[in-house]
Amino acid sequence: MREAQGGSRSALAALYAAHWRRAHRAAYLIVHDAAVAEDVAQDAFLAAVGALDRFDRRRPFAPWLHRIVANRAIDWARREALRRRVDGAGEREQLARPPEGLGEDVMEALAELPAEQRAAIVLRYLLDYTPGEIAGMLDLPRGTVNSRLRRALDRLGTQLEAER
Repeated sequence: MREAQGGSRSALAALYAAHWRRAHRAAYLIVHDAAVAEDVAQDAFLAAVGALDRFDRRRPFAPWLHRIVANRAIDWARREALRRRVDGAGEREQLARPPEGLGEDVMEALAELPAEQRAAIVLRYLLDYTPGEIAGMLDLPRGTVNSRLRRALDRLGTQLEAER
């Protein structure tokens, strides 16, 4: 981290290699579009690199990066939802192949959640952060994270039951 903060290209490349896959997966699970997820994750990496001088090396890098990724993905999802409402787009586009371990039914149910709930589910159950860590990452009270998780799980359960 010290070398990356000093501008070492090889250290930055190592950070990218170590964290790209999970950053892209987090973005994809929030935005449900592989090309957009790649853009969001790259944008988040660029923002993180631009802010490395403010990063506290005593803390882990991954949660800090995932906070940036999740916030940028939520912002994109909100803009897209607004665009669809304004444009009157009703039909949801076909999702790309779901990530390993997730069925299409789960991906479709996730896509129906509001972006904030979807981000909470992705961070908690797919990236394994605790509610406290998520609260810190998204700069939210822990109760808000817990309520988003509860509402999201309730909605997912209802949607998945209806499909069966």
